[in-house]
This record gives sequence, C-alpha cells and structure tokens, in this order.
Amino acid sequence: MDEHIMRRLAKPMLAAAAFIWGSSFFIMKNALDALPVQYLLAIRFTTGAVLLGLFCWRSWRGFTRDYLWRGAVIGAFLYLAYSIQTYGLALTTPSKNAFLTAVYCVMVPFFHWAVLKVRPDRFHILAAVLCVTGVGLVSLSGELTVQAGDALTLLCAVFYAAHIVAVAKVSPRKDIYLLTVFQFAFAALYAWIGGALTETFPAEALARTDILLPLAYLGVMATTIALLFQNVGQVWSDPASASVILSLESVFGVLCSVLFAGDRVSAQMCAGFALIFVAVVCSETKFRFLRRREGP
Repeated sequence: MDEHIMRRLAKPMLAAAAFIWGSSFFIMKNALDALPVQYLLAIRFTTGAVLLGLFCWRSWRGFTRDYLWRGAVIGAFLYLAYSIQTYGLALTTPSKNAFLTAVYCVMVPFFHWAVLKVRPDRFHILAAVLCVTGVGLVSLSGELTVQAGDALTLLCAVFYAAHIVAVAKVSPRKDIYLLTVFQFAFAALYAWIGGALTETFPAEALARTDILLPLAYLGVMATTIALLFQNVGQVWSDPASASVILSLESVFGVLCSVLFAGDRVSAQMCAGFALIFVAVVCSETKFRFLRRREGP
C-alpha cells in the first residue's frame, strides 16, 4: 500500500487499538461473571495465537528454535500481567482497573534503566511523582486504605512494564509477528495449566450464547486485531505520538465503563485519573508539543 496512505491511516489505527483495549475492560468484567480467570485467558490467548499464526503464515519460513525460549519468556510476563489484572478486575471497577493499569507507561523507563542501563531524565521523575499522586487519589478509600483489586491492578502494571522491557530485550533481529505468535501460544499454555490445576472447566458456561460474543470480542478484537493495528500504526508514525494515542486506552476504558457498565466516578477519582494521564503524557512526550518549534 502507498506510503502516504499508510501514514494517514497510522494514527487512526492506533486510536482504534486504544479504543478496542479500553472497551475490553467492561466486556471482560461481564465475562468474568460466567468464566473462571484462567480458562478465560486460555481461550483468549489460544484464539490470538491461532489467528495471528494464520495471518502471518509467510513468517514461518524464518522460524528458528530460539523463538521458543524467547516466546516462553515474554509469554510468561504477559500471562502474569493479564492474570493478575483479571483477578484485580474481579475486585474493582472497570474504570479504576483501566486507569491503574496505565501506570506501566511510567514504570517502563525505570525498568529500562535497571535492565538496559538507560537512565530516566527529569521528565520521567516528574511523571513518577504525578503518577504516584494520581494513584493515591484513585486507590485510597475514605479510610486511606488500598482495596485488594486496586493493589492487584498495580501489581499487574509492574508485570506489563517488565513485559515491555523483556520484548525489547529478546526481539531484536526477530520477526515480531512470529515472536508474538509464540508469546500468545506460551501464555495460553500457562493459562491452560493454571486452569487445570486450580479451576473447573466451564463447559456449561461455554455453551451459553451470551458468553460467545464477549469471548469472540476479547480473542479476535482485543488480542489479535488490536495488536496488528498497534504494530502497523507504530511503523508508520513517530514513537511519541504513538505512545500518547495508545495511552488513551485507559481513557476509553473509563468512558466505556461509565457509558455501558454504569460505573460512577467521584471528583477525587477524576482528579486522580487526570494526574495519571498527565503523568503518562509527560513520560512519553516530555511536553514537546508545548514548546515553541525551533527555527531551521
């Protein structure tokens, strides 16, 4: 496809990916009412692995055995992040789960510092302070205690950040689509094992027609198509813009849960949401869009 057309489509594709992921919060919340966590994730990752594997069939020509251990490592981080996030979602509201998950965007620079020795600058420090303040406003109840679901969601953000750094570590010179197939496949394997060890297979729930549509949305849209939109959109846009657009996932998550799930958002939570969003923008763009462009 023409390069000019792809550049024009890049940002709408990124926005679409952010919307799909944001809307999946309240859809997953509803699916959790009928399906146990591990089997829900197993079905979702299996669907993603199969669909993406078929989509990038040409990439299989470049398969080497080291894709297996690389996929196993990043698949483990992805599985842990999604598992903890899903358990947290069962104990909190979709809006809080969506925004607290976005904290991983601020954590990533510090994880890069620890693993790849890239030191964060003053904007990353400012973003961390803003983020911690925002997290406090969102998570702390009137008795100044953090609810279990909020704590789990923050822990999942740690694993999301670790997952991003792990991908950066193991993906150079590898086909990202094929590597993602193995990432999904191993995440699905871990979830199937977790389900077999801790849960009862939900045969009756899977026979319900009202469960099939949410599962299809999570597997096809939120796992497969959104990932493709993100990858293609990032290729044809600058990293700063892509990061900001993708961070709108949390905003879409709140809007969808308020509009479709009936969540109520207090003034304190709104202030916390605003600070977290500003922290993400600060971390990813360093407020370049506020500075006057320099002359030639």
